Amino acid sequence: MSHVSKIELEINDLETLEAACASLGLQFVRNQKTYTWYGEYMGDTPLPEDFSANDLGKCDHAVRVPGATYEVGVVRKDGKYFLLWDFWRDGGLERALGPGAGKLKQAYAVERVKREARLKGYRVQQSKSVKGIRLVLSM
Repeated sequence: MSHVSKIELEINDLETLEAACASLGLQFVRNQKTYTWYGEYMGDTPLPEDFSANDLGKCDHAVRVPGATYEVGVVRKDGKYFLLWDFWRDGGLERALGPGAGKLKQAYAVERVKREARLKGYRVQQSKSVKGIRLVLSM
């Protein structure tokens, strides 16, 4: 079964993505040209928007997830980066990254805010709270 979809996340820079991956214990692999997925498009789910069956499995970089069989592909298209993944349960990605890759989305947002805040001269303190991650910015 092929269940490849696009993770709804706008990637602006790879350094932030790499930091987000590191914060989750994932490995960002630069210049890896393929990512592991089911391996064959079966037509059982819609293709990600703006991608064809021939695009699946090909990438510019990849994210390896410990304990998962499949990987996340980081694909550059039209000057932007997109994340493609096969969320089929036996591939292990959704178990590690959460539904819709929510953990990776959150980690990317946190790293993006931290990077931008530091560029503007703020100090950043990060802590975990009952509701998730808490960032405190100060001068």
